[in-house]
Amino acid sequence: AAVNMIKALDAQGDTGIRIVGIFDDRGDERSPDLIAGYPKLGTVDDLVDYARRTQLDLVIFTVPIAAEGRILQMLSKLWVLPIDIRLAAHASKLRLRPRAYSYIGNVPVLDVFDRPIADWDLVLKWVFDKIVGMLLLLALAPVMLAVGVAVKLDSRGPVLFRQKRYGFNNELIEVFKFRSMYVDQGDHAASKLVTKDDPRVTRVGRFIRKTSLDELPQLLNVVFKGNLSLVGPRPHALQAKAANELYDQVVDGYFARHKVK
Repeated sequence: AAVNMIKALDAQGDTGIRIVGIFDDRGDERSPDLIAGYPKLGTVDDLVDYARRTQLDLVIFTVPIAAEGRILQMLSKLWVLPIDIRLAAHASKLRLRPRAYSYIGNVPVLDVFDRPIADWDLVLKWVFDKIVGMLLLLALAPVMLAVGVAVKLDSRGPVLFRQKRYGFNNELIEVFKFRSMYVDQGDHAASKLVTKDDPRVTRVGRFIRKTSLDELPQLLNVVFKGNLSLVGPRPHALQAKAANELYDQVVDGYFARHKVK
């Protein structure tokens, strides 16, 4: 089925699709290392890591529609990715009404998952983030200056705190915050939750955390780095936990939140 699908796509030559490889859980003679001229790059588990590294746009299942169990098993691994997922209908005997299909060139596929934001919506969101983010930075500049001075006068150390977090497509990004802890007690991985009257937190730190003023420097991420958006899921720190368990171990499909910035 994969060979037939690839031949149908290659025969058109104008689809805008560039096939990078094949992923297959089977390891026997049904799944050779080279399929229709394209390399087998690994299993479906490998595909998740590959998609994180290479920022794939599209995955097409050529598994028969009747193989419901296998399809669901693969989808349970792939749905967290910010990519379009399609089910090949090229060789299927099932015939639906034409509008049920989308097409890659003339090859019919069934839409399974779509990226939350694509095409012109990406451009509009980028423009919104840059313009509104810059206006907010200008409007809040006096507040940020005052907070920065207060942090500096309250305890020794830098004004800003930099922390690694998971961003779009699970990429590691560096997020800016106003420092709210004593510099020698900072918790960059957020391995221990901050509690009420936590001795690690400075006097100014308690106020800016309670009022969320410590978050304002993330506007720098939005406007200048472009790795955060004004509207989107909260980017948690690497070791953020609930009841001493990492969020991705507590919440099924946790990393699906990173389909958008």
